[in-house]
Amino acid sequence: MRLHGSMHIQAARALVFERFTDAVFVAQCVPDVRHVQTLEPGRLYAVVVEIGFGAAKSTFDTQVEFIEKTPGDSARIRAHGRAPGSLADVSANLSLHDSADGGTVLEWSADIEITGAVASVAMRMLDSVVRTFSAQFFACAKSKIEAPTTGG
Repeated sequence: MRLHGSMHIQAARALVFERFTDAVFVAQCVPDVRHVQTLEPGRLYAVVVEIGFGAAKSTFDTQVEFIEKTPGDSARIRAHGRAPGSLADVSANLSLHDSADGGTVLEWSADIEITGAVASVAMRMLDSVVRTFSAQFFACAKSKIEAPTTGG
């Protein structure tokens, strides 16, 4: 399954890049993340996430790797997850551009492949659930990045 999209974020490119390449920040917007462990700072993470498609729920032990980063411009991410009887593979690309109003345009794409028990049980709703999940993730990240900071 291939997904793609773009969004405007009212924040500087450097900040948007920093947030989208920070595993702890990203995990705050991924529903049902149970644990994030840094294996190699800035590059490799172990993530435990529960993924549910209707009655089918599985806990995936996932390795997330930033395979390429160009600060302020782009990043490529690869993730491989295992659950009992299922596998999930994701490759994603982020690209950032300045917008005329001083904000940032984020363009993204992702190739997602889920196989095994979860895919067979959830085949009919997989596309819809993944698209809803993506929309929720990006709305959460945008909101957190654009939120006014408090303090000094």
